[in-house]
Amino acid sequence: MSLANELQIDKAEVTEQIAATLRQQVGEVLSRRGLVVGMSGGIDSSVCAALAVRALGPTHVLGLLMPERESDRQSLDLAARWADALGIAYVVEDITPMLAALGCYARRNAAIRRAMPEFQDEWRCKVVLSGGRLDSDRLNVSSLAVELPDGEVRHVRLPAAEYREIVAATNFKQRVRTMLEYFHADRLHYAVVGTPNRLEYDQGFFVKGGDGLADVKPIAHLYKSQVYALAEFLDVPAAIRTRPPTTDTYSLPQTQEEFYFALPAATLDLVLFAHNLGRDPAAVAAELGRSPDEAARVLRDIDQKRATTRYLHLPPLLVEPVSEIAAHQERRRRRTAAHSWRNQA
Repeated sequence: MSLANELQIDKAEVTEQIAATLRQQVGEVLSRRGLVVGMSGGIDSSVCAALAVRALGPTHVLGLLMPERESDRQSLDLAARWADALGIAYVVEDITPMLAALGCYARRNAAIRRAMPEFQDEWRCKVVLSGGRLDSDRLNVSSLAVELPDGEVRHVRLPAAEYREIVAATNFKQRVRTMLEYFHADRLHYAVVGTPNRLEYDQGFFVKGGDGLADVKPIAHLYKSQVYALAEFLDVPAAIRTRPPTTDTYSLPQTQEEFYFALPAATLDLVLFAHNLGRDPAAVAAELGRSPDEAARVLRDIDQKRATTRYLHLPPLLVEPVSEIAAHQERRRRRTAAHSWRNQA
């Protein structure tokens, strides 16, 4: 059986499993009344919103749409239309003033000007990744793409310090959105939904304290192709399902592939799945129609990203454990596991 066939799921069964787990997590573990979902108009948040409705009903789900001045306008429209179709209430929060007050745009642009002195605030830009392809041993090196007034896009190599500062400034966007999600969750006594799929969760494609922070993450165990399968089953609109995965973070359109993953999600899904099954590079290469060396490069990149982003998955580190809290959490974990086992039986 091919890797693609092995990745296929029973969509109805998986949907009901996630919905049942969400109900139990929200009601029994978290003791909350509903769920807040940040809706970006992308595939993952759209599937999470639909799953939240399946779990709790539309009256216990709030959609939160959080555009800013550099967002793709289509994102807001797609998210609003899907929220209406699901029958859930939603709130639009324009986060531009908050980001400006924090210096998000000014700090980023100051770092850009150190790499490209002529850069103007109104020029559009994005960070792109070079190297890391199946057929290349080149290092993953980030560069800045800037659209000049005449439409030309110029690429500038980013030194490490400027790259880090640009990323740090743009991370305000994810962190402000999460802050607003928790504001609405607190006022409604709801829980916050995190929307990463397995590829993003495994490879650290999230911001700590931003989109990495949530109370429940219902699709973090699902590969991207499985999320697309659920999207079709849940009647997510074709306009969302056929839209290329995007970061929607920079003013120039930017795909996840060119910013972080270096390969299409469908390819990485297969490689990650094979890697998790312990398949050797030769087997992966045969599946992809590539050489063993090419497949081995991608497997090394997966392991490198896991190592580099391990920090993102770590909880706060204590000098020594607080035994009473640890014992309480373990009792809750055992009760939750027992409840889940009884439901499955």
